[in-house]
Amino acid sequence: MNMSHRLRAWTVLPAIALVLASCGSTTSSGGTGSSVSAATFGSKEPSFKPMCTAPSNKQFKVALIIAQGGLGDQSYNDLAYSGFQKAKADFPVVGRVIQSADIVSQGQSIIQQAGQANFDLVIDLEFSTYDAVKTAAPQFPSTQWMTPNFTSLATNDTGYLFNEQDGSYLAGALAALVTQDSKVPGITPSKTIGAIGGVKAVGIDKFLVGYAQGARDIDSGMKVLINYSNGFGDPAKGKQLADAMFSQGANVVYQVAGGTGTGVIQAAQTANKYAIGVDSDQDAIAPGHVLTSMIKRTDFAVYDSINRLVCGKLKGGETINLGLKEGAVGLSQMKFTKNVIPSKYLDKVAELQGKIINGQIKVWNTITQGNPPWFGS
Repeated sequence: MNMSHRLRAWTVLPAIALVLASCGSTTSSGGTGSSVSAATFGSKEPSFKPMCTAPSNKQFKVALIIAQGGLGDQSYNDLAYSGFQKAKADFPVVGRVIQSADIVSQGQSIIQQAGQANFDLVIDLEFSTYDAVKTAAPQFPSTQWMTPNFTSLATNDTGYLFNEQDGSYLAGALAALVTQDSKVPGITPSKTIGAIGGVKAVGIDKFLVGYAQGARDIDSGMKVLINYSNGFGDPAKGKQLADAMFSQGANVVYQVAGGTGTGVIQAAQTANKYAIGVDSDQDAIAPGHVLTSMIKRTDFAVYDSINRLVCGKLKGGETINLGLKEGAVGLSQMKFTKNVIPSKYLDKVAELQGKIINGQIKVWNTITQGNPPWFGS
């Protein structure tokens, strides 16, 4: 892949077969054309505005380590990458995207070599490299690190935590409302919905538990089928698991599995049922068959961390929390389905969102509370 001449002097990571891309151009496999919509139901758009006038005499070197599923997942990675591109357009940033075909097994080496490359900031999207960053960050104190999905791991690491459980609660409530109404196209009245996670992990269960709680609060008798694909880049597996859930009576299946989730959406389209997308606005992947998407604004977190870096406000040692109130999580605009969903259901979801924001509803958080006794897989 063609590299900017400004990157050639940087340390190349020779021991690992990486896909490297200058942030100055769009990669053909990046999938960055996917729609990124603001959260709706009263949520506001996060602020993508520079905090300061960027210094004219400095360029900032920033690396973005791509998570499992890779660019082109039309989900978590692509949305984060769009924030990276936006920051590059707004600030004097020279960027490098780092991908690995096997980030899990190679993650420790990638993190170490990223530290050795003297970046000003390394943004690590991969959750399995938690321990590697925790070990490496103190070894490279001149480099700032950013870890979405984790609290701060070191004095030079900034954590970004999202209240994914809150947006997932709204998705579960909407799914439960819709799945009992045969007037909605494609719905066979039932008390069954489903969710598929990429792996069995506390960070994924955070979504699934919130979803199940939202559904149960609408109807305590709602059955929520749960399964895991054990990976984030296998659409065929996603389709297989979703097909099984639809055959068990589910009308709606929530995917929390990155690129694997495109198979869940395909299964919903084939079965004339509904999927719920995740991370980015996936409604346009199968128009009319993605009920909504639970958007998690990793693009904002990436942009915000670079914004803070450039403006001298990224100090490390802190954790930034983002949720419904900030517009960092929430449901999509439902461009292709809103016209067939009774307005009373949308009004109910809007009401629930307000109650979460003002503290009337407390959504279970697996990070701090573990899994609830009623949640099983």
